[in-house]
Amino acid sequence: MKKDLLSINDLSRDEIYRVLDTAVAMREIGERPIKKVPTLRGKTVVNLFYEPSTRTRTSFEIAEKRLSADTLNIAVQASSVQKGETLADTAMNIEAMAPDMIVLRHQSSGACHLLSRICRSRIINAGDGMHEHPTQALLDAFTIRQHKQQIEGLKVAIVGDLLHSRVLRSNVLLLTKLGAEVWMSGPQTLVPRGLDQLGVRFSPTVDEAVEGADVVMMLRIQQERMQGAYFPSLREYYNVFGMTVERMRRAKPDVIVMHPGPMNRGVEIASDVADGPYSVILEQVANGVAVRMAVLYLLAGGVEDEAVA
Repeated sequence: MKKDLLSINDLSRDEIYRVLDTAVAMREIGERPIKKVPTLRGKTVVNLFYEPSTRTRTSFEIAEKRLSADTLNIAVQASSVQKGETLADTAMNIEAMAPDMIVLRHQSSGACHLLSRICRSRIINAGDGMHEHPTQALLDAFTIRQHKQQIEGLKVAIVGDLLHSRVLRSNVLLLTKLGAEVWMSGPQTLVPRGLDQLGVRFSPTVDEAVEGADVVMMLRIQQERMQGAYFPSLREYYNVFGMTVERMRRAKPDVIVMHPGPMNRGVEIASDVADGPYSVILEQVANGVAVRMAVLYLLAGGVEDEAVA
């Protein structure tokens, strides 16, 4: 792997499979009575999160601790950022303390690329603006592979706020690279430009997108990123694009339903779908720890066979 993980574009097809295969061994560590190995002992990882996060931040921290790394969580609200310090200055001050890796989540697209240019530390993108979220796509692929054994040839329907979703961008890059047929659906006002260049198909109706799908992936309506009205109301959005049990019946009988979280129940997804038999949403959360362990380990120069020693 390269020095940093900034985008799914940084990974070849073989490297993606290497991460997924390594995550299998890492998941086994989480099933032991003592969930810890000395793999990253002596390494220091800084978690620098400029945006709120529950799943990503917690799973990175658990992943780091299971690998015996020393972890430092920087609360931006209580840091010099509140005094006007720039991201670059914050990063350089952290860099002066010689960490081995920095896990960055930031509201600006490309923030992690800035750090990769000015820091010797390895940079992991934990979500940058509306750009990408590569470890989310990796854990989604890991979850799909668990249930379907392979990704090539699957029909994956992605439904929701396509415009503001960094999860969408990373998943499209990964799924198409691994040979999946990706369909999308959402309001026309929430369709990004250049969608036709991504090798995916768009349908204005959820029913068509979900028809015969092996995987249905729902995306959160990101109201915090919306300036203006993109649809009349949340109720109307749910009526037209919300994933209901009735709509799920159009997919294959063994379909799985995914959501990167946090969920807006009754907006993009009905509770009886989110909690239903096809839901793997909590499995995604559990798999996030194993996949992030694999990413940390491989970026540190690990070899899969040594991972569970």
